[in-house]
Amino acid sequence: MNQLLLVGLTVLAEEGPRNTGPDFGKASPVGLLIVVLLLVGTFGLVWSMNRHLKNLPESFDPEHPEPDQAVDEGTTAGPDDSNPSATSRETGGQPPG
Repeated sequence: MNQLLLVGLTVLAEEGPRNTGPDFGKASPVGLLIVVLLLVGTFGLVWSMNRHLKNLPESFDPEHPEPDQAVDEGTTAGPDDSNPSATSRETGGQPPG
């Protein structure tokens, strides 16, 4: 265990990078081109999204809201109602089942 720790510390303590050539640490012009293209693409997407957002309405609420479902104010019969005629009227004369 101590020898493994000693080997690890020796590797970490070595000075200087190993594979240093004449191009070590230099950026490529291709990398700059990729970064510039990504920035232009991002700018174009944000610009297009803002144009589309300006065309959206203030609200998506309908101008004349109508209820999607009947409100239970005595107009619908639930399963525990004792008036079976109300249920048969709503289902088109068919008994529930």
